[in-house]
Amino acid sequence: MNVPSLFPSMFLRTPSWRPWILKKQQFSLLRVPLLQAAGKKNSFNLIGLTEAELKETFVRGDGPGGQATNKTNNCVVLKHIPSGIVVKCHQTRSVEQNRKIAREILQEKVDLFYKGEDSDVFKENKASEKKKQEKKRRAKENLERKKHFKEMQQLDKK
Repeated sequence: MNVPSLFPSMFLRTPSWRPWILKKQQFSLLRVPLLQAAGKKNSFNLIGLTEAELKETFVRGDGPGGQATNKTNNCVVLKHIPSGIVVKCHQTRSVEQNRKIAREILQEKVDLFYKGEDSDVFKENKASEKKKQEKKRRAKENLERKKHFKEMQQLDKK
């Protein structure tokens, strides 16, 4: 007995139109986190990039955002062909802003790749790390002073 099914086999097959999914890849150079390119005010003496050296693709972004994220190809994947460095940028909903931010981040990464410790990006990162450590040290000293002050107050009351 042949009973028609509610779900024909044509719906069970994987569709050929399945979107291309780009896996996230972490690229770290010298294990130094790069400065965020968006919103920085000072410009560095960075290595220039030409459009011929770049390969740009637009893919669907991931993360929170629902339909606005899942239906639009506004995530920019930028590859520097000579060095092989890849940057994926999906910080805003605008493709043009993402392209600009991706280029700035890629320019910093390429500069760090070629110049290493002589790079302005590396020097700025070292300076900010040093400033952060100094702030942490001062906070720790202040906490110790407060503890000591409270102990002295307790002794004076007795």
